[in-house]
Amino acid sequence: MIKAIKQKFIGIGRLFGSANPKTILSMFFMGGGQLLNKQWIKGLIYFVIQVGIIVYFVLRGAADVAGFFTLGTVAGNPAQGIEGDNSILMLTMGLLAIIVVIIYLFVWTINIRDVFDTQLRVKSGKKPLRFREELREFIDKKFYKTILFLPVLFVSIFGIIPIIFMILLAFTDFNAGTFPGLANWVGFATFGELFRAGGIAPTFFRILGWNIIWAIATTAINYFGGLGLALLYNKKCVKGKTFWRLFPMLAYAVPGFISLIAFRFMFSASGPINQLIMGDGGEIINFLGLDATWSARAIGIGVTAWLTIPTSMLLATGILSNMNKELYEAAKIDGATGFKQFTKITLPFVIFATTPVIIMQFVGNFNNFGIFFFLRQGVSESPGMYVATDTDLLVNWIFRLTVDNGLFNIGAAVSLLMFIVTSTIALFVYLRSPAYRKEDTFR
Repeated sequence: MIKAIKQKFIGIGRLFGSANPKTILSMFFMGGGQLLNKQWIKGLIYFVIQVGIIVYFVLRGAADVAGFFTLGTVAGNPAQGIEGDNSILMLTMGLLAIIVVIIYLFVWTINIRDVFDTQLRVKSGKKPLRFREELREFIDKKFYKTILFLPVLFVSIFGIIPIIFMILLAFTDFNAGTFPGLANWVGFATFGELFRAGGIAPTFFRILGWNIIWAIATTAINYFGGLGLALLYNKKCVKGKTFWRLFPMLAYAVPGFISLIAFRFMFSASGPINQLIMGDGGEIINFLGLDATWSARAIGIGVTAWLTIPTSMLLATGILSNMNKELYEAAKIDGATGFKQFTKITLPFVIFATTPVIIMQFVGNFNNFGIFFFLRQGVSESPGMYVATDTDLLVNWIFRLTVDNGLFNIGAAVSLLMFIVTSTIALFVYLRSPAYRKEDTFR
């Protein structure tokens, strides 16, 4: 990365050294070089962009950038008719202003590069490209840029910008008490609350430990359960394979929240399972109650397997259909048992092909909000700001912190730590997996 940045600066330095007056003019007045090259439309577009940016920063942008760093200085006072500053609005508008600056710098470099390319083109005896010719290039040689522009734009607006805003929120003291008034930058103080002994720290680490166990257990069960079904249906001795594959697919076809509500009813105090227990003379078992720690966790793991094993089964079925049968024939000749064939041939090949899917399943299970939200909706401990049930995952706890208690800064900090944990584990697993280290072996 450092080497790439260094090469970039070296390239800029060379460009400055070999630039003609038209290119130098475009460094200060966007579109100036294009206009001198008689590229009127493109030059006017660059010029209008620069003028628009300048007007925006004179009228509002500069104040928004300043507000981003101060988060406001005027406290509201309804009794005196003072509206006051809205820190979150100022943070949002300041972030947008900074993004506008980054976009402007990006367009500025494109503008300079464009004039420099035209300079080289003229130097080689060719004429500058007309606007119509450049448009034709964007639907021919540069079509990939045209087709990727909208996806990149939408991902930036609806993905990257909200993530940046959430990260910034973690370094403020924004909560229900400050909304919609003043908030302050507090640095890493919010993270200190998460790791400081007492208060929120015990709850955070308890949920984090359970969250990691949950993600690993559900991912392993779902993956190997689907692989096991695929191997079973792949056996020649199994008759009516299409019929048997239908049942897992029905579980996959039913909307997940409907299945969760159905399981919640089945295991409720008045549900059919407890009715059968009472019919045999037993007592009601509170499977999903407040004190039902491991029974509720086990039910959650089972329901997750019910919902996700069909997906793993379909994926594994497609991969197994592409396996080289000659490998198994050679293994049988060498005297390899069925288990040996599975561990040495089938499993390595399937894991190689599905490592990204395993990582995605792990991240999805780690951030699975719906399972325990629907299974144990309404179940909570005594009122408090940091409380959580024994089955709450970090994402459920964030919901309680933000929606129920308005601790938006702590929720943002926990979300950032979740991202760090999941991305670190996912990156470590991928770099250690055959899909990364032994790609040539499997190809």
